[in-house]
Amino acid sequence: MGSTRTYGDACAAAHALDLVGERWALLVVRELLLGPKRFTDLRAGLPNAGPNRLSQRLRELEESGIVRRRKLGPPARTWVYELTDWGRQLRPVLAALGGWGRLSPFRDLNADISVDALMMALQGDFAPEAGDGPSTTYLLAFGDDRVTVRTSGGDIDITRDEAPTPDATVATDARTFAAVLTRRRHLDEAVRAGDVSVSGDLDAVRRLLDSFPRPETAETPRA
Repeated sequence: MGSTRTYGDACAAAHALDLVGERWALLVVRELLLGPKRFTDLRAGLPNAGPNRLSQRLRELEESGIVRRRKLGPPARTWVYELTDWGRQLRPVLAALGGWGRLSPFRDLNADISVDALMMALQGDFAPEAGDGPSTTYLLAFGDDRVTVRTSGGDIDITRDEAPTPDATVATDARTFAAVLTRRRHLDEAVRAGDVSVSGDLDAVRRLLDSFPRPETAETPRA
C-alpha cells in the first residue's frame, strides 16, 4: 500500500480512504477516467498540485494497484499513466461524490476546472428524461483536447476522440463551457461574444444543454 499514514481501522471505507484519501489522489483518478495521460497532461489538468506532489500521488496509486505506468508503442513511444481495472471501479464513487458536492452552497463556480472534470459532470448530471431526443453526436473542442459526446434514447456516452462527422461542433474553453452549462452565461450571449463557436446544428447544442437541469443547493447553515 502506498500511503504510510493509515486510520488503523478495519472499516472498508476507512481502508479506501487509506488508499485514495490523500490530497489530489482522487483527482488524479478523475483525470484518467477518459483514458491514459502523460505526466505533462496530468499537470495541465491539475495545475495546483505541484510536480513533486503529483509524482508522489502517482507513485502511491501505482503501489496500491490503482494506477499503472506503461510505454506507448510507435509512433508515440512515450510513457503514460492509466487506471487499472480496479482503479476504473472508482468511477461511480467519484460520480456520487460529485453529485453530492454539486448540492453545496459553498462551491466556487468561478474557479478553474479541467476538461475531465467537466466531462465527469456531464456524465453525472445528464437527465435521461430531458435527453430522450434523437441520436446526436457532438464534438467538443477545448484547444487541442477533443471529446466526443453521443446522446441516444436517454443515454450519454463520452470518449476522448474526434468524431469524423458530428452533428454539432462546439469550440470553447473549459471555464466558459462550465459557465454555460451551469446557466451563469447564456449560450447565445457566449457565441455573440466570441467565447463559444458552434458549427452544425445549434438547436442540437441547446438540446444538449437542456439535458442538464441544475439541482437545488443545500440550505446554507445559519450562524
